[in-house]
Amino acid sequence: MRVHIGGQLSRNVPRLALAIVLAGMSVAPVTHANPSNEVVLVAPASLPTLARQSGEAMFLHDTMDGRTLLYVEQHEGAQLAIFDVTDPAHVAGKGSVQLDGAGPFDVVADLGKRGELVRFRGSLGDAVLDLRHIPVLMKAPGLNTRNSTVVLADDRSRLAGRAVNAAIGRSTRDYQVFQSGESPSDDRVVEVKQVRQEVTNPDTGTTFLLAENGLYLVRRPALEAEPEAFR
Repeated sequence: MRVHIGGQLSRNVPRLALAIVLAGMSVAPVTHANPSNEVVLVAPASLPTLARQSGEAMFLHDTMDGRTLLYVEQHEGAQLAIFDVTDPAHVAGKGSVQLDGAGPFDVVADLGKRGELVRFRGSLGDAVLDLRHIPVLMKAPGLNTRNSTVVLADDRSRLAGRAVNAAIGRSTRDYQVFQSGESPSDDRVVEVKQVRQEVTNPDTGTTFLLAENGLYLVRRPALEAEPEAFR
């Protein structure tokens, strides 16, 4: 189960074996003998075309047929780009849809197979992003996640025990990704500027970075090959 915390996804998974640090901070030493430490940074140019655009926010969503989709909100909330990230080594673009909303929004809670609960920025209210068919924003009369706590229920109306009242920050940060080579002389640091959001898929260990110039992937091939060994 994934839980949204402050606009990101969190789960009890091992910390990524890479140094993602704020620009200007020192990078910790890396042990070269452990193959599980290997990380691969995938830049927007190596991903489908829609990944080369900036975005306002992103979130992961599991489909009923076992796939994992990454949705990226673009064009000030008017467009939703869709990527199949089930296999991080072969990310597939699934197109985009136009949304009829009040502007940019942030996801505040997972509604299961129904979709996501979202909050429009600038105190413009809340809505449900229905993902069961073609993604569509739907108003929920009386819903107010900003001034009250919302308790979610699953499809059988049993309380899921999750409350929605977290504030969502939208500041950007510069990241440095430390990539370990065969020897210390092969090590390199790659900067990813102005990262707006970070999301990790615990099933594959992949971290997605939404930056000013598009989408980046930080892959852990060892975790993709043997996921159970890392849990």
